[in-house]
Amino acid sequence: MRNILTQYGFDDADCVVRPFGNGLINHTWIVEASGQRFILQKINQEVFTSPEAIAFNIHLVADHLEKNYPDYLFVVPLQTVGGQNMFASNEGYFRLFPFVEGSHTIDVPEKASQAYEAAKQFAGFTKRLSTLDPNRLKITLPDFHNLTLRYQQFELAINYGDASRIKYSKDLIDFIIEHKKISGEFEFNRPDLKIRCIHHDTKISNVLFDEKDKGLCVIDLDTVMPGYFTSDAGDMMRTYLSPVSEEEADFSKIYIRKEFYQAIVTGYLDEMKDELRESEKEHFILAGKFMIYMQAIRFLTDHLNKDIYYGAKYDGQNFVRAGNQLTLLQKLIEFIPR
Repeated sequence: MRNILTQYGFDDADCVVRPFGNGLINHTWIVEASGQRFILQKINQEVFTSPEAIAFNIHLVADHLEKNYPDYLFVVPLQTVGGQNMFASNEGYFRLFPFVEGSHTIDVPEKASQAYEAAKQFAGFTKRLSTLDPNRLKITLPDFHNLTLRYQQFELAINYGDASRIKYSKDLIDFIIEHKKISGEFEFNRPDLKIRCIHHDTKISNVLFDEKDKGLCVIDLDTVMPGYFTSDAGDMMRTYLSPVSEEEADFSKIYIRKEFYQAIVTGYLDEMKDELRESEKEHFILAGKFMIYMQAIRFLTDHLNKDIYYGAKYDGQNFVRAGNQLTLLQKLIEFIPR
């Protein structure tokens, strides 16, 4: 880390660096230096092929918020001693954030009030960006939530993926095919939904909370792009409704927590009810099915392709993740039949 930290004016000998968090994509460390703490992150260029686009978006959003909402807490990367927004080296792209003291993150919401606070934070973020032209944002992950494309990639995987994995994944494959109508309900181009500046990755660990579990701000802004509100609302349902995460292999622990569903709806609409079109509000219920179905497809596709995107800490991890999400989808279908 010596070369990286010196770019931010630190003496490596005075720094303590430890791994931090459990994100699937980027590598993250916490840095202690000169009595302060910072978050150091390496951008995964296998996923984000244009790190400069991420930096552009973050600072475009930061400028908009600073001008229009100067009291809004928005954590932006610190500049290097050379005035750059990130440091590019032979080892990749790195950026350093200030650590928000007194804050903490949550991996899985345990109380409905936490889900409410997170939903309100993500909705408030989108609301404050309602006057920023989404077309000014760069696309950091093309077709990120394009369900039609994800289904096509799934079809390629079941034809050309690993034969042994395809064979023992038959039940999951059949379930996805049987529910293909969900893909038809969410075509990528929807004239009844407004293109907005949205976060696109609304798991609760991307919200900072204070010591009383009140939401402070949203973080992890690499996926801030133009998109539909259904991506944010749906991902909250995908990751908040069940008492266990997508990593849980005991599917009997998966069920829909009704009070959490209501907390998501209430928290989001408390901020966005005057911003959303009536046609958008009608899609709130279907948003969860859309995101859960798509994530299940992505996990299973990666499993059939031998874990080239998400990777796997153990053999079959993406198979477990896919089964987990399809179980959650079935529970949501039973909870909300239409």
